[in-house]
Amino acid sequence: MPFLRALPLCLVLALPCFAQGVADITTRDGWVVTRSAKGFDDLVDATRRAAAAGGLAVVTMAGPTDAAARRGVDIPGNRVIGLFNNDFAVRILRLSTPAMIEAPIRVYVTENADDSATLSYKLPSVVLAPYASEAPALEEVARELDAAFAAVADAALR
Repeated sequence: MPFLRALPLCLVLALPCFAQGVADITTRDGWVVTRSAKGFDDLVDATRRAAAAGGLAVVTMAGPTDAAARRGVDIPGNRVIGLFNNDFAVRILRLSTPAMIEAPIRVYVTENADDSATLSYKLPSVVLAPYASEAPALEEVARELDAAFAAVADAALR
């Protein structure tokens, strides 16, 4: 009988174990967040192909989903894709060596609960803003990067 009285408490305490531990990404200040009708794998592939639309290249890719699956943990698709090019790197280095810690600038593809996917990224102008006081010309480069990332997103989401 004591077990039956404790059962509701056990079930309430176990709820976090059954709930999805990752929520759909939502709008944030300084970010561009766009939900797509594409599935996760399709949006990752489209984003990789779209890098050239912004004059950028894929420099890095990482995500915990596959490694988690190998450990028996199921989480929604999650991929961070670093985009940049050498021209931007050289220009930024000439203006602010510390600002290069932000390269490559990343886009984030996440799988939603309804099996669609979202493409998100921090605006490069927001990422580079902390360095602009020492190098005001960095704001121009950041605006160019904003346009490049917008072109990538537009191409990936089509």
